[in-house]
Amino acid sequence: MNHQALSSFIWSVADLLRGDYRQSEYGRVILPFTVLRRLDCVLEATKPAVLAEFDAKTKAGINPEPFLLRKAGQSFYNTSPLDLVKLLGDQDHIRQNLYAYVQAFSPAARDIFERFDFYTQVERLAKANLLYLVTEKFANIDLHPEAVDNASMGGVFEELIRKFAEISNETAGEHFTPREVIRLMVNLIFIEDDHVLTPGKAVVRTIYDPTAGTGGMLSTASEHLLAHNPQARLNMFGQELNDESYAICKADMLIKGQPVENIVSGNTLSEDGHLHTKFDYMLSNPPFGVEWKKVEKAVRQEHEQKGFDGRFGPGLPRVSDGSMLFLLHLLSKMRPAQEGGSRFGIVLNGSPLFTGGAGSGESEIRRYVLENDLVEAIIGLPTDMFYNTGIATYVWILSNKKPAAKKGKLQLIDASSYWQKMRKSLGSKRKEMSDDHIATVTKLFGDFIEAEQVSVFDAQGKLVGEPQLVATGSALPKVPEGGKLKRVPISRIFKNQDFGYTTITVERPLKDESGNPILGSKGKLKGKPQPDSALRDTENVPLNENIQAYFKREVLPHAPDAWIDEEKSKVGYEIPFNRHFYVFEPPRSLHEIDEELKAVSANIMKMLGELAE
Repeated sequence: MNHQALSSFIWSVADLLRGDYRQSEYGRVILPFTVLRRLDCVLEATKPAVLAEFDAKTKAGINPEPFLLRKAGQSFYNTSPLDLVKLLGDQDHIRQNLYAYVQAFSPAARDIFERFDFYTQVERLAKANLLYLVTEKFANIDLHPEAVDNASMGGVFEELIRKFAEISNETAGEHFTPREVIRLMVNLIFIEDDHVLTPGKAVVRTIYDPTAGTGGMLSTASEHLLAHNPQARLNMFGQELNDESYAICKADMLIKGQPVENIVSGNTLSEDGHLHTKFDYMLSNPPFGVEWKKVEKAVRQEHEQKGFDGRFGPGLPRVSDGSMLFLLHLLSKMRPAQEGGSRFGIVLNGSPLFTGGAGSGESEIRRYVLENDLVEAIIGLPTDMFYNTGIATYVWILSNKKPAAKKGKLQLIDASSYWQKMRKSLGSKRKEMSDDHIATVTKLFGDFIEAEQVSVFDAQGKLVGEPQLVATGSALPKVPEGGKLKRVPISRIFKNQDFGYTTITVERPLKDESGNPILGSKGKLKGKPQPDSALRDTENVPLNENIQAYFKREVLPHAPDAWIDEEKSKVGYEIPFNRHFYVFEPPRSLHEIDEELKAVSANIMKMLGELAE
């Protein structure tokens, strides 16, 4: 049975729950029972040896845990003589026995069931007289490793998580990133590391997700690496705030044979679960536009007391959106360049690109990453890609090991037109990226080239063939007679300082009734014209332009008595993504519109005439 068929079979348990449970609650029963059955099957072969060892070591007064783990051959064990099949033998006491069975798991496995709030579900099922039926259904599903290997089991579990997420899609986006977005990000963080992807090289790398959700990003990264290089090993680390998502992620790791102690529970911003640990690769899809008031005290304290020795040295964004704090957190987790460096991808909404003027927290964070040459690329995704929001989103790729050709530069890729319509919408998600779309974006990033999409139109304005992606400077397609080309930039490369500017404060003198400047009588302004705050203005001067030359050209012709207050000058950075991809299309001529209206009117009159006959 393939994993889609198996997950559909498991999901059919939902038929028993209908009526007693709301649809969005099915996963609370199905997911923990799936984990329980898998662990049950995995431990079955070694159960007699584990029980004998437990008995012997307990009698000898020795801590049995390390011996039991060795006997079980897994990162977990169970010391109860019961299993799901045996539980069915005592229908009257199934609730107490199931409880005792779960309690006998090793702490890491037991924690999963506690986070799932499994005991509450057991009570609820017992009350509805469903506990025996549900247990029986799961006891009859064969999840033994010989029948379903770790990779297939991971696939089954992810399929169940996706079904659960789709049904409760009012919150799905919180813990579920669309698979194709993850695949794109994984491609981008691995594309330049040929030595890791080369088959036969037994490399070991680490990957980290500070907002792990149900573990989808970590799993996809691992699958991608193993597909290219089966000898490679990717050690996964993560942290997750939501208990249910954490339980799912931890269960997924356990099911795939990954060490579960690397997945930590808690709020990444206020309590870093992987203190002082650095990673090779990182991925994150932090919540968009969610305020960080709850952790404000801890974050501000770290910013003020530790500065650049902490995670939030460069600055703090406004309290209404904490996504840039996750960006700073990931920067602090980068392995130093001399130790091999690091690369990470993070999904952000539009506001981190431009929110906040010079000197603001957001601008200072942008300034830090651009002046330290850490941003490799920013990719604009199509709208309607996520389950709980239709807004425009962007993937930022940051690295402290840029290839020589990329040093001092930043690539912007507009992939907003790279989508296909989904057969069935899921929440706000109506679009998806195909494998070809992902491959195109990955190639543009890997080749580090500027490119544009060229569409050919004939004399009637009809599209001829498919739009083509052409590297800037390459030969353009032939234009039919009377036709035209439409060229839209897709990939552009800039110098980091192109996004910087200096905000200068332009002052004008305060004047008396006769129109003469009023001079200051004391302090710094003694003998100098006093500024008129009502006429004060600011100008943004690009960093690569001379401020005095700009002032002479743009300001003095309009205000000859103006001057710059040098003390108030501030450097800022913003990335006006859409402006760099905007293509002006001149409106049609009035004559053309008039002719078209005349033709339409004549057609309507003709049709009315035919009706009157």
